[in-house]
Amino acid sequence: MDPKSLLSELGFDVTDVAFNERAQKTVVVGMSGGVDSSVSALLIKLLGYKTIGVFMKNWEEESGECTAEVDWRDAKRVAGELDIPIYSVNFSQQYRDQVFATFLKEYKEGHTPNPDILCNREIKFKVFSDYSKMLGADFVATGHYCRTKNGELLKGVDASKDQSYFLHAIEGSVLKSVLFPVGEIPKKKVRELAAMFKLATSEKKDSTGVCFIGERDFKEFLSQYIETTKGEFVDLKGARLGPHDGVCFYTLGQRKGLGVGGPGEPWFVAKKHIAKNEVVLVQGEDHPALFSDGLEAIEATWIKDEPTFPLRCTAKVRYRQQDRPCLVEKVGEKLVVRFDEPQRAITPRQSVVFYQDEVCLGGAVILEAMPSYFDLGKSLPAPAEGLASNP
Repeated sequence: MDPKSLLSELGFDVTDVAFNERAQKTVVVGMSGGVDSSVSALLIKLLGYKTIGVFMKNWEEESGECTAEVDWRDAKRVAGELDIPIYSVNFSQQYRDQVFATFLKEYKEGHTPNPDILCNREIKFKVFSDYSKMLGADFVATGHYCRTKNGELLKGVDASKDQSYFLHAIEGSVLKSVLFPVGEIPKKKVRELAAMFKLATSEKKDSTGVCFIGERDFKEFLSQYIETTKGEFVDLKGARLGPHDGVCFYTLGQRKGLGVGGPGEPWFVAKKHIAKNEVVLVQGEDHPALFSDGLEAIEATWIKDEPTFPLRCTAKVRYRQQDRPCLVEKVGEKLVVRFDEPQRAITPRQSVVFYQDEVCLGGAVILEAMPSYFDLGKSLPAPAEGLASNP
């Protein structure tokens, strides 16, 4: 299949006018050495843009294997296969100052933050974008599964891979010069394209977890930077269930890695008493202590203008979750979010992200969940169909 027919099949504009316009534009593609960014560079090249690759090194390994060297090698190989120039740039100091420092501060306070949101806002769509402009970029492109339209952020075509949750803090003015090629197609097609064009990363495993930790043991990594104090797992009545390694290592709704057994259903993290260094566990995935009707949030950011309140929309409180109907009200500097259905394991210092259909409006940092169904003495609605879960 010739490239024009292939692009047409994928839903891209293949008119002569579009190709002529694109031929006058330069796109700098963030190439991580993974398959998604490799196919993004492929699509940008096929679409007729002047294409430049940039590999961002955001972390300096202090010991052990340097995975960045492997990723840089793979990114160079793909750039060679696509016949495009590629540059390596070191943003590790900016990453430490603007992302990792905040990450450590949150963990020291006993929270479990997600640094990807801050990395996207401060590094990939600020530092990287500024660097790309020095290379003559009209646009930057990345391998994220989402889309843009007129400065709006839209969900990716592949709902199972949509990453708009992680990009909700980016300003609409920035998004006007950002392209997300793979957001327009399913993940399965991305793998097919990589194989079709024999890209070096076609069979490379997708990266998971926090980028600067990689495959290492998380507790061991974090212990290099902060002091943790062992404490106690307790039940809702305060009875001791066993020791834990430090409250910062556990997140609400967590099941794995607790090391607490015994008869009955599995144990899950329901609360964290940070001042007392206690982690409260309950038995059963649908225990009422895990569910609440809403939350309070702070530090709201909106991709476009702040909406009018009260706002009816949908929202989600974690990445791998379907957004759910809710009502959002503004009270002073806080947002109060009330869901139509109880939500599971709403976690302070994570993000709540808001949507109108496929458009991502923005988001905010969760301050606290409303009282749980257990605290209120309420039973969960029956049947519990449609309740948001924490994978």
